[in-house]
Amino acid sequence: MRKEAKRVGLCLNCLHGRRVVSAKGSEFWRCAKSETDPRFPKYPRLPVLECDGYEKTPPPHPTSPQRGEEKK
Repeated sequence: MRKEAKRVGLCLNCLHGRRVVSAKGSEFWRCAKSETDPRFPKYPRLPVLECDGYEKTPPPHPTSPQRGEEKK
């Protein structure tokens, strides 16, 4: 993942970053913030090292225990 983080930059773990894979297998990163704010490019040049719209993706919520399991 470290290699991908260097290649993509902030978009990798940004709330607004969306990974898009074309039918031919090419990978792009789309900025969802561009839909509501024209200051942000739809497909930013990578790696994104600085961004005023960057919001770190919150960590996933712990899963609730399955039926029959106890919380630890």
